[in-house]
Amino acid sequence: MPANLYAMGAIALWALLASLGVSLKHVSPFLLTGIALLIGSTLALPFVLKDRRQWRIPPATLALGVYGLFGFHFLLFIALRHAPAVEANLVNYLWPLFMVVLAPLFLQGVQLRGVHVAAALLGFAGAAIAILGAGGGAASGGWSWGYLPALGSAFIWASYSLLTQRVPPFPTAAIGLFGLVSGALSLLCHWALEPAVVLSAQDWLLLAVMGLGPLGAAFFLWDRALKLGDARQIGILSYLTPLGSTALLMLVSGRALSWSIGLAAVMIIGAAMLGLRAPAKKTTS
Repeated sequence: MPANLYAMGAIALWALLASLGVSLKHVSPFLLTGIALLIGSTLALPFVLKDRRQWRIPPATLALGVYGLFGFHFLLFIALRHAPAVEANLVNYLWPLFMVVLAPLFLQGVQLRGVHVAAALLGFAGAAIAILGAGGGAASGGWSWGYLPALGSAFIWASYSLLTQRVPPFPTAAIGLFGLVSGALSLLCHWALEPAVVLSAQDWLLLAVMGLGPLGAAFFLWDRALKLGDARQIGILSYLTPLGSTALLMLVSGRALSWSIGLAAVMIIGAAMLGLRAPAKKTTS
């Protein structure tokens, strides 16, 4: 189905984000996010120059877009600064589970089935094994308040993804406007909260790749997937993101494939297949 293909395209691009982030770890997080989002927003320009109405959307829709793109990254970077990165990342990857189980709350006429819950939990368990396995199988232990913004970032992305189906229909090109405003807010946060950074030519190249891919085209593909598909099934497919991200990090770092990654692959693919086999069910009005 086309929706699942769009979702898989976004997932493949998001899998690159961690590896690119490692290469740019010396760049302040808000500066990195701001530049990448601004670069990603340029992908909408050909459509906007052809028809300026593509960016004429209600203020509430624009606010929802900024809530999703800016709010998610804002809380995620706070979490990564104040909690162990592996565990904070794991908490953040609750968003696919939130998408599945919160769908009936945010979308009218959608009824959650037991198979969706089972597939979501199986996928989350696989994601946990993949991420914790990459961290050496040992958690840092101890509570950190940074887990709260990580949980908040997961809720924001899940609720944003679901609420885009509640607002009046908007062109996918409007995602570029979301990125433009969110990028500007990120740069404002950089100016107010972070020290100045001098970027090299290689930094700009990697930022361009990040902006055009994980923080650019991925958002447009994700929007198309949500417009055409079942949010519960797409949420389950999203568990492939931490698996792909972790596997790519292992490849880049030269680490051998571990049993945890193999087990995670079986669990995540099994969860995706289980969820995709379950037909969508809607309540009657």
